[in-house]
Amino acid sequence: MDLINYLNENYYTKQQLLDLTKISEAELSYFQEKKVMPTCSYKLSLNYSSDSFFGEFNNQNEIEYYAKGYLSWIGMLKVTTNLQDVFPIFAQRYAKSISELKEAGFTSNNAKVNSKLELHIEEEWGHFLNGIYGLCTKSGLPEDIAGKELAVLQISETLDLDKAKIDLAQLTKAVNLLDKSSSMFAPHERLKSSRHRLIDEVRREYKLKS
Repeated sequence: MDLINYLNENYYTKQQLLDLTKISEAELSYFQEKKVMPTCSYKLSLNYSSDSFFGEFNNQNEIEYYAKGYLSWIGMLKVTTNLQDVFPIFAQRYAKSISELKEAGFTSNNAKVNSKLELHIEEEWGHFLNGIYGLCTKSGLPEDIAGKELAVLQISETLDLDKAKIDLAQLTKAVNLLDKSSSMFAPHERLKSSRHRLIDEVRREYKLKS
């Protein structure tokens, strides 16, 4: 039940997404086929039975769950006349977020967010469409994806330094960014997640304040 509760609290089912965005299932499938809309982040297969005065009842069902941030993404798709413009919109939003984060003092020497940023964004687009970032970021949108990726890079680079050289204020800032951008993860995923490794464990080891 913990998994079901987590999904119901943090995601929209496909039907909820359709109702809230006022699109049909066929329209959602069309956007996904055209590679401009992510697939679901979780798919829950349920086999259940009940027994009552009227007898035994057995049923099975499959429920797809989508990041709540996809409400605004579908809103954008609905008003985009040329779907070929969608990836450039994603890329622009991602690059803008990286630039703003750097201006705010977040750093990484990794080429992915520097000289190879365009290639990195193309790779991120693929992960986005596969529903991966709907699972591991708060909103599933480019801004949180950029925040998560830059924070992970900065934290990882910082942890590679000798402890005496680590700037705890900068490390705290990067961990807090990751906390802000990252999802909580489903209960069965948490111990294997980047949140556990790079937020919970780093805060514990370095006694950082959230």
